[in-house]
Amino acid sequence: MHHPLDGITVVALEQAVAAPFATRQLADLGARVIKVERPGAGDFARGYDRTVHGQSSYFVWLNRGKESVELDIKRDRGLLDALLDRADVVVQNLVPGAVERLGLDAETLRAARPELVHCSISGYGSTGPYRSKKAYDLLVQCETGLVSSTGTPDAPAKAGISIADIATGMYAYSGILTALYDRERTGQGASLQVAMLDALGEWMSQPAYFSRDGGEEPRRTGARHPSIAPYGPHRTRDGSVFFGVQNDREWTVLCRDILGQPELAERFRSNDERVAHVDELTSIIEAVFKTLDAVQVVDLLDRAGIANARLRTPAEFTRHPQLAARQRWRRVDIPGGTVDALLPPVVGWEPVMGAVPALGEHTEAIRAEFQR
Repeated sequence: MHHPLDGITVVALEQAVAAPFATRQLADLGARVIKVERPGAGDFARGYDRTVHGQSSYFVWLNRGKESVELDIKRDRGLLDALLDRADVVVQNLVPGAVERLGLDAETLRAARPELVHCSISGYGSTGPYRSKKAYDLLVQCETGLVSSTGTPDAPAKAGISIADIATGMYAYSGILTALYDRERTGQGASLQVAMLDALGEWMSQPAYFSRDGGEEPRRTGARHPSIAPYGPHRTRDGSVFFGVQNDREWTVLCRDILGQPELAERFRSNDERVAHVDELTSIIEAVFKTLDAVQVVDLLDRAGIANARLRTPAEFTRHPQLAARQRWRRVDIPGGTVDALLPPVVGWEPVMGAVPALGEHTEAIRAEFQR
């Protein structure tokens, strides 16, 4: 079976989340990803938890389809250099300054092999006063303003997932694909840098504009939208339903066909007016919704063409009927068992979705292949 990245070899000097997330996407597309891990310990994400047949949920999510080789990058340079000599792509997110000290930086490696695509992932970039500062997901959420924009008026909150790492990994992935495409046309590789601050900063641009140019502090509104209303949870007789009104036409439909109060459409004509009176609006809406079950409210909203959702837990998401109907799960082997894994979001090729490797599982085979 053909895969888009068949024949591409990636050497991954990676740990934690951002870089592994990028290289896992490459592995799903058919690239051979050789993950270099510290002898005895490996990627420290292996130890985050033991929830999936004794394996870390983070590691299982981020590392399917890769080959694991235990290698001391300071002392075992013979094998490492052999890997690098045959790599199409090198991805690294080692601690700041480590690749330069070890001669694994883009300038050094691409001097000998200009066709190499070299991608460095860091917290804050390679220059500036923060260049040597360690960065973890929560800390970058703090630095970009996400934490101060999330939560309730009483308390800020982090996002519930590793959103800074994920954003960074996706930009690294798309950058690598772009560089490989360009190499096909020019024969030249690329030296890529992706900083977590920049990646999540891009995602924070709208609240940054709103706060800076609007001259006001971030609005922390819990599960409500800070600048669109009504948009968020509303209580029914037996639970909450989330829905969002995106424009004045939908607002008119809601007032007329569901709330039975068409005069509200004129009373709160613009989105700005609705945001300014969101507490009053919520009370009006919930007074109607509390006479109905959540299933009835969802049906009314669906028939009116107003987007809505029920609140699910992550475990309930794995049982989502839409995913089951579209056959979006595949079994993946992991050390000690198998796990259902969600297919990649882009549909167009059958992804590889290979096994999650045990620490050092491929070391001897890779030594035999690369050090003949």
